[in-house]
Amino acid sequence: MTIYDISEKAGVSIATVSRVLNGSQNVSDKTRKKVLDIIDRYGYTPNAFARGLGLNTMRTMGIMCADSSDPYLAKAVYYIEQKLRASGYDSLLCCTGYAPETKAASMNLLLTKKVDGIILAGSNFVHDKESENKYIADAAAQIPVMLLNADLDIPNVYSVLSDAFSSMYEATVSVFQSGIKDILYFYNSNSYSGKHKLAGFLAAMKEQTASEADAMTQFYHGSHEDVHAMVDCLKNLRDKGLVFHGVIASDDMLALAAVKYAREMNYRIPEEFSVLGYNNSMLALCCEPELTSIDNKLETLCQHLITTLLGLLEGREMPKKTVFSGEIIRRGTTR
Repeated sequence: MTIYDISEKAGVSIATVSRVLNGSQNVSDKTRKKVLDIIDRYGYTPNAFARGLGLNTMRTMGIMCADSSDPYLAKAVYYIEQKLRASGYDSLLCCTGYAPETKAASMNLLLTKKVDGIILAGSNFVHDKESENKYIADAAAQIPVMLLNADLDIPNVYSVLSDAFSSMYEATVSVFQSGIKDILYFYNSNSYSGKHKLAGFLAAMKEQTASEADAMTQFYHGSHEDVHAMVDCLKNLRDKGLVFHGVIASDDMLALAAVKYAREMNYRIPEEFSVLGYNNSMLALCCEPELTSIDNKLETLCQHLITTLLGLLEGREMPKKTVFSGEIIRRGTTR
Protein backbone atom coordinates (compact mmCIF):
# COMPACT_ATOMS: atom_id res chain seq x y z
CA MET A 1 0.00 0.00 0.00
CA THR A 2 1.38 3.37 -1.07
CA ILE A 3 0.17 6.95 -0.85
CA TYR A 4 -0.84 6.67 -4.52
CA ASP A 5 -2.98 3.61 -3.74
CA ILE A 6 -4.72 5.54 -0.96
CA SER A 7 -5.48 8.47 -3.26
CA GLU A 8 -6.89 6.10 -5.89
CA LYS A 9 -9.10 4.17 -3.47
CA ALA A 10 -10.33 7.32 -1.74
CA GLY A 11 -10.93 9.12 -5.05
CA VAL A 12 -8.82 12.14 -4.07
CA SER A 13 -5.49 13.60 -5.20
CA ILE A 14 -2.14 12.65 -3.74
CA ALA A 15 -1.83 16.20 -2.43
CA THR A 16 -5.11 15.74 -0.51
CA VAL A 17 -3.82 12.54 1.06
CA SER A 18 -0.66 14.42 2.00
CA ARG A 19 -2.71 17.18 3.64
CA VAL A 20 -4.57 14.59 5.71
CA LEU A 21 -1.31 12.92 6.77
CA ASN A 22 0.17 16.30 7.63
CA GLY A 23 -2.83 17.28 9.75
CA SER A 24 -3.68 20.24 7.51
CA GLN A 25 -6.93 22.07 8.21
CA ASN A 26 -7.49 22.65 4.49
CA VAL A 27 -9.43 19.40 4.14
CA SER A 28 -13.13 18.88 4.77
CA ASP A 29 -14.16 16.54 7.58
CA LYS A 30 -15.87 14.27 5.05
CA THR A 31 -12.75 13.95 2.90
CA ARG A 32 -10.51 13.50 5.92
CA LYS A 33 -12.68 10.65 7.19
CA LYS A 34 -12.71 9.00 3.76
CA VAL A 35 -8.90 9.03 3.59
CA LEU A 36 -8.41 7.89 7.19
CA ASP A 37 -10.88 5.04 6.69
CA ILE A 38 -8.81 3.77 3.74
CA ILE A 39 -5.63 4.07 5.79
CA ASP A 40 -7.18 2.10 8.67
CA ARG A 41 -8.67 -0.53 6.36
CA TYR A 42 -5.39 -1.32 4.62
CA GLY A 43 -3.02 -0.73 7.53
CA TYR A 44 -0.99 1.94 5.78
CA THR A 45 2.04 3.20 7.72
CA PRO A 46 3.08 6.74 6.73
CA ASN A 47 6.69 7.12 5.59
CA ALA A 48 8.88 10.19 5.25
CA PHE A 49 6.31 11.82 2.96
CA ALA A 50 4.17 12.46 6.06
CA ARG A 51 6.49 15.14 7.40
CA GLY A 52 3.90 16.86 9.55
CA LEU A 53 3.44 13.75 11.65
CA GLY A 54 7.14 13.71 12.50
CA LEU A 55 7.53 10.09 11.39
CA ASN A 56 10.85 8.96 9.94
CA THR A 57 11.63 12.34 8.43
CA MET A 58 15.29 13.30 8.18
CA ARG A 59 14.62 16.61 6.36
CA THR A 60 16.77 15.21 3.59
CA MET A 61 16.31 15.10 -0.19
CA GLY A 62 17.86 12.66 -2.61
CA ILE A 63 19.53 14.01 -5.76
CA MET A 64 20.46 11.85 -8.74
CA CYS A 65 22.89 13.13 -11.36
CA ALA A 66 24.22 11.07 -14.27
CA ASP A 67 27.63 12.74 -14.50
CA SER A 68 28.88 15.34 -12.03
CA SER A 69 31.82 16.21 -14.32
CA ASP A 70 29.39 17.67 -16.85
CA PRO A 71 29.47 21.48 -16.31
CA TYR A 72 25.71 21.89 -16.75
CA LEU A 73 24.79 19.08 -14.35
CA ALA A 74 27.39 20.19 -11.82
CA LYS A 75 25.90 23.69 -11.81
CA ALA A 76 22.40 22.26 -11.47
CA VAL A 77 23.41 20.19 -8.43
CA TYR A 78 25.07 23.28 -6.92
CA TYR A 79 21.91 25.38 -7.29
CA ILE A 80 19.67 22.58 -5.96
CA GLU A 81 21.81 21.89 -2.89
CA GLN A 82 22.16 25.60 -2.18
CA LYS A 83 18.41 26.17 -2.28
CA LEU A 84 17.65 23.06 -0.21
CA ARG A 85 20.11 24.15 2.45
CA ALA A 86 18.52 27.59 2.60
CA SER A 87 15.19 25.82 3.29
CA GLY A 88 16.63 23.69 6.10
CA TYR A 89 17.17 20.48 4.14
CA ASP A 90 20.23 18.32 3.67
CA SER A 91 20.80 16.28 0.52
CA LEU A 92 22.24 12.94 -0.55
CA LEU A 93 23.81 12.87 -4.01
CA CYS A 94 24.10 9.78 -6.22
CA CYS A 95 26.18 10.06 -9.40
CA THR A 96 24.54 7.27 -11.36
CA GLY A 97 26.21 7.13 -14.75
CA TYR A 98 23.98 6.38 -17.73
CA ALA A 99 23.23 2.66 -17.37
CA PRO A 100 19.55 1.94 -16.52
CA GLU A 101 20.45 -0.60 -13.84
CA THR A 102 22.65 1.86 -11.92
CA LYS A 103 19.94 4.51 -12.07
CA ALA A 104 17.42 2.07 -10.57
CA ALA A 105 19.92 0.95 -7.93
CA SER A 106 20.62 4.56 -6.92
CA MET A 107 16.90 5.26 -6.69
CA ASN A 108 16.42 2.27 -4.39
CA LEU A 109 19.37 3.32 -2.26
CA LEU A 110 17.88 6.77 -1.71
CA LEU A 111 14.53 5.25 -0.79
CA THR A 112 16.19 3.14 1.90
CA LYS A 113 17.64 6.35 3.35
CA LYS A 114 14.08 7.63 3.97
CA VAL A 115 14.55 10.82 1.98
CA ASP A 116 11.54 13.13 1.73
CA GLY A 117 11.74 13.49 -2.04
CA ILE A 118 14.00 12.65 -4.97
CA ILE A 119 15.28 15.07 -7.60
CA LEU A 120 16.47 13.78 -10.97
CA ALA A 121 18.89 16.43 -12.22
CA GLY A 122 19.09 16.32 -16.00
CA SER A 123 17.04 14.74 -18.76
CA ASN A 124 18.93 11.44 -19.09
CA PHE A 125 16.70 9.69 -16.55
CA VAL A 126 13.61 9.60 -18.79
CA HIS A 127 13.44 6.92 -21.50
CA ASP A 128 11.17 6.30 -24.49
CA LYS A 129 10.00 2.89 -23.29
CA GLU A 130 7.47 2.90 -20.45
CA SER A 131 9.09 -0.17 -18.90
CA GLU A 132 12.40 1.69 -18.56
CA ASN A 133 10.70 4.41 -16.49
CA LYS A 134 9.21 1.93 -14.01
CA TYR A 135 11.88 2.71 -11.43
CA ILE A 136 10.66 6.32 -11.39
CA ALA A 137 7.01 5.29 -11.10
CA ASP A 138 7.80 2.89 -8.25
CA ALA A 139 9.59 5.62 -6.30
CA ALA A 140 6.83 8.16 -6.99
CA ALA A 141 4.31 5.78 -5.42
CA GLN A 142 6.09 6.47 -2.13
CA ILE A 143 7.49 10.02 -2.27
CA PRO A 144 7.47 12.97 -4.71
CA VAL A 145 9.89 12.74 -7.63
CA MET A 146 11.04 15.92 -9.35
CA LEU A 147 12.37 16.04 -12.92
CA LEU A 148 14.73 18.83 -13.97
CA ASN A 149 14.58 19.44 -17.73
CA ALA A 150 12.42 16.43 -18.58
CA ASP A 151 8.76 15.49 -18.51
CA LEU A 152 6.99 12.27 -17.60
CA ASP A 153 3.25 11.73 -17.13
CA ILE A 154 3.30 9.61 -13.98
CA PRO A 155 1.37 10.28 -10.73
CA ASN A 156 3.45 12.14 -8.13
CA VAL A 157 6.15 13.03 -10.69
CA TYR A 158 6.59 16.77 -11.24
CA SER A 159 8.53 18.46 -14.05
CA VAL A 160 10.33 21.78 -14.32
CA LEU A 161 11.97 22.35 -17.68
CA SER A 162 13.17 24.80 -20.30
CA ASP A 163 11.50 24.86 -23.71
CA ALA A 164 14.45 23.41 -25.63
CA PHE A 165 12.49 23.02 -28.87
CA SER A 166 11.46 26.67 -29.09
CA SER A 167 14.86 27.95 -27.98
CA MET A 168 16.70 25.96 -30.63
CA TYR A 169 14.09 26.81 -33.26
CA GLU A 170 14.45 30.55 -32.62
CA ALA A 171 18.25 30.33 -32.54
CA THR A 172 18.36 28.51 -35.87
CA VAL A 173 16.06 31.02 -37.54
CA SER A 174 18.20 33.83 -36.14
CA VAL A 175 21.46 32.42 -37.53
CA PHE A 176 19.83 31.61 -40.88
CA GLN A 177 18.37 35.07 -41.27
CA SER A 178 21.73 36.65 -40.44
CA GLY A 179 22.93 35.30 -43.79
CA ILE A 180 24.42 31.95 -42.79
CA LYS A 181 22.49 29.35 -44.81
CA ASP A 182 24.70 26.27 -44.46
CA ILE A 183 24.32 25.60 -40.72
CA LEU A 184 25.55 22.41 -39.05
CA TYR A 185 23.86 21.16 -35.88
CA PHE A 186 26.53 19.61 -33.62
CA TYR A 187 25.18 17.54 -30.71
CA ASN A 188 26.14 14.78 -28.29
CA SER A 189 22.98 13.64 -26.50
CA ASN A 190 19.78 11.79 -27.30
CA SER A 191 18.25 12.58 -23.92
CA TYR A 192 14.75 14.06 -23.52
CA SER A 193 16.14 17.59 -23.82
CA GLY A 194 18.59 16.56 -26.55
CA LYS A 195 15.80 15.22 -28.76
CA HIS A 196 13.79 18.42 -28.37
CA LYS A 197 16.80 20.57 -29.29
CA LEU A 198 17.40 18.50 -32.44
CA ALA A 199 13.72 18.68 -33.37
CA GLY A 200 13.77 22.47 -32.99
CA PHE A 201 16.77 22.79 -35.31
CA LEU A 202 15.27 20.48 -37.95
CA ALA A 203 11.90 22.23 -37.87
CA ALA A 204 13.49 25.65 -38.33
CA MET A 205 15.76 24.53 -41.16
CA LYS A 206 12.89 22.85 -42.96
CA GLU A 207 10.85 26.03 -42.69
CA GLN A 208 13.70 28.24 -43.90
CA THR A 209 14.92 25.98 -46.74
CA ALA A 210 11.74 24.03 -47.57
CA SER A 211 13.81 20.83 -47.46
CA GLU A 212 14.96 18.21 -44.97
CA ALA A 213 18.08 19.11 -42.98
CA ASP A 214 19.15 15.72 -41.58
CA ALA A 215 22.38 15.81 -43.60
CA MET A 216 23.37 18.97 -41.68
CA THR A 217 23.45 17.26 -38.30
CA GLN A 218 26.41 15.56 -36.65
CA PHE A 219 26.33 13.46 -33.49
CA TYR A 220 29.58 13.52 -31.50
CA HIS A 221 30.23 10.22 -29.69
CA GLY A 222 33.36 11.09 -27.71
CA SER A 223 34.13 12.53 -24.28
CA HIS A 224 32.54 15.88 -23.44
CA GLU A 225 35.98 17.02 -22.22
CA ASP A 226 37.98 16.17 -25.36
CA VAL A 227 37.89 19.40 -27.36
CA HIS A 228 40.50 18.20 -29.84
CA ALA A 229 38.35 15.17 -30.72
CA MET A 230 35.40 17.49 -31.28
CA VAL A 231 37.48 19.64 -33.63
CA ASP A 232 38.65 16.53 -35.49
CA CYS A 233 35.04 15.45 -35.88
CA LEU A 234 34.26 18.74 -37.65
CA LYS A 235 37.38 18.43 -39.78
CA ASN A 236 36.33 14.95 -40.88
CA LEU A 237 33.01 16.36 -42.08
CA ARG A 238 34.84 19.00 -44.10
CA ASP A 239 37.17 16.37 -45.57
CA LYS A 240 34.13 14.36 -46.67
CA GLY A 241 32.88 17.35 -48.62
CA LEU A 242 30.27 18.82 -46.26
CA VAL A 243 30.25 22.60 -46.53
CA PHE A 244 29.15 24.63 -43.52
CA HIS A 245 29.82 28.18 -42.38
CA GLY A 246 27.84 28.07 -39.17
CA VAL A 247 27.56 25.70 -36.22
CA ILE A 248 24.75 25.54 -33.69
CA ALA A 249 25.79 23.29 -30.82
CA SER A 250 23.75 21.49 -28.19
CA ASP A 251 26.08 22.73 -25.44
CA ASP A 252 28.79 25.33 -24.95
CA MET A 253 31.69 22.86 -24.95
CA LEU A 254 30.81 21.69 -28.45
CA ALA A 255 30.41 25.32 -29.47
CA LEU A 256 33.90 26.17 -28.19
CA ALA A 257 35.26 23.33 -30.32
CA ALA A 258 33.48 24.89 -33.31
CA VAL A 259 35.18 28.23 -32.58
CA LYS A 260 38.53 26.44 -32.42
CA TYR A 261 37.75 24.69 -35.72
CA ALA A 262 36.89 28.00 -37.40
CA ARG A 263 40.16 29.52 -36.18
CA GLU A 264 42.16 26.57 -37.56
CA MET A 265 40.36 26.96 -40.90
CA ASN A 266 41.26 30.69 -40.89
CA TYR A 267 37.62 31.78 -40.98
CA ARG A 268 36.84 35.24 -39.65
CA ILE A 269 34.27 35.08 -36.82
CA PRO A 270 31.49 36.12 -37.18
CA GLU A 271 31.94 37.60 -40.68
CA GLU A 272 32.62 34.25 -42.39
CA PHE A 273 31.64 31.73 -39.73
CA SER A 274 29.03 31.85 -36.94
CA VAL A 275 28.80 29.74 -33.79
CA LEU A 276 25.97 29.51 -31.28
CA GLY A 277 26.04 27.41 -28.10
CA TYR A 278 23.58 26.27 -25.47
CA ASN A 279 23.43 26.69 -21.65
CA ASN A 280 25.12 30.12 -21.44
CA SER A 281 27.69 28.65 -19.09
CA MET A 282 30.87 30.36 -17.91
CA LEU A 283 32.54 28.71 -20.93
CA ALA A 284 30.78 31.27 -23.12
CA LEU A 285 33.21 33.89 -21.80
CA CYS A 286 36.31 31.71 -22.32
CA CYS A 287 36.88 32.27 -26.03
CA GLU A 288 37.56 35.19 -28.33
CA PRO A 289 35.21 36.50 -29.46
CA GLU A 290 32.89 35.58 -26.61
CA LEU A 291 30.28 32.97 -27.42
CA THR A 292 26.65 33.61 -28.31
CA SER A 293 24.65 31.07 -26.32
CA ILE A 294 21.13 30.14 -25.25
CA ASP A 295 20.44 30.80 -21.59
CA ASN A 296 18.04 28.10 -20.46
CA LYS A 297 17.48 29.80 -17.08
CA LEU A 298 19.02 27.01 -15.01
CA GLU A 299 18.97 28.83 -11.68
CA THR A 300 15.31 29.79 -12.18
CA LEU A 301 14.47 26.17 -13.02
CA CYS A 302 16.17 24.91 -9.87
CA GLN A 303 14.50 27.54 -7.68
CA HIS A 304 11.05 26.65 -9.02
CA LEU A 305 11.76 22.93 -8.66
CA ILE A 306 12.57 23.31 -4.95
CA THR A 307 9.57 25.58 -4.41
CA THR A 308 7.32 22.96 -6.00
CA LEU A 309 8.81 20.11 -3.99
CA LEU A 310 8.50 21.91 -0.66
CA GLY A 311 4.94 22.89 -1.52
CA LEU A 312 4.07 19.24 -2.12
CA LEU A 313 5.55 18.22 1.21
CA GLU A 314 3.41 20.88 2.88
CA GLY A 315 0.34 19.31 1.28
CA ARG A 316 -0.34 22.09 -1.23
CA GLU A 317 -1.55 21.59 -4.79
CA MET A 318 1.38 22.30 -7.13
CA PRO A 319 1.64 22.35 -10.94
CA LYS A 320 2.59 19.02 -12.48
CA LYS A 321 4.63 20.68 -15.20
CA THR A 322 6.23 24.11 -15.47
CA VAL A 323 7.98 25.27 -18.64
CA PHE A 324 10.27 28.28 -18.90
CA SER A 325 11.47 29.99 -22.08
CA GLY A 326 15.14 30.26 -22.96
CA GLU A 327 16.86 33.42 -24.17
CA ILE A 328 19.58 33.97 -26.77
CA ILE A 329 22.47 35.88 -25.19
CA ARG A 330 24.14 37.53 -28.14
CA ARG A 331 27.90 37.96 -28.10
CA GLY A 332 30.66 38.03 -30.71
CA THR A 333 30.36 34.67 -32.48
CA THR A 334 27.19 35.50 -34.42
CA ARG A 335 26.34 38.37 -36.75
